Amino acid sequence: MLACGLVLASASPRRRELLAQIGIVPERIVAPDVDETPLRHEPPRDYVRRIARTKAAAVSGAVVLAADTAVAAGRRILPKAETEAEARDCLAILSGRRHRVFTAVVVRFASGETRERLVDSIVTFARLTPADIDQYIASGEWRGKAGGYAIQGEAARFIRFLSGSYSGVVGLPLFETAQLLRN
Repeated sequence: MLACGLVLASASPRRRELLAQIGIVPERIVAPDVDETPLRHEPPRDYVRRIARTKAAAVSGAVVLAADTAVAAGRRILPKAETEAEARDCLAILSGRRHRVFTAVVVRFASGETRERLVDSIVTFARLTPADIDQYIASGEWRGKAGGYAIQGEAARFIRFLSGSYSGVVGLPLFETAQLLRN
């Protein structure tokens, strides 16, 4: 199924794969050039809303779908790990504790109407040993992932508890996205 005129404002292959699960194939994919630096003292939920809105505004199309995901330990937004050191720091912070994953989804229509949803999921990690962290780092799948892990990959073995949207933790909450695109 092709989503008529839908532009996905994301470079994430995971978001494309998730949309395909619900039968949606974007007409175009555009990776907006957006500064994703959190503002000083910005709460995680406000951060993902702002970034998703900014991505949606940066792309033109009949229907634009944008999203952003952040992993938060308390009020601290964990980075999208780009270095091994960042990934190790994230995993050490998450080890044995509960954290939140916020994903904001924004749909902007050609009429100017905008719809959005914020999904808040709770994830609990098992306590990680140094060997667990070393093995996960060696996998390389942490690169560019919020909080330094991919729940849909090898990190699934660390997840003791999940409350909320599994697909939201991956990067696009499918139920909420389908509801926004309905009509």
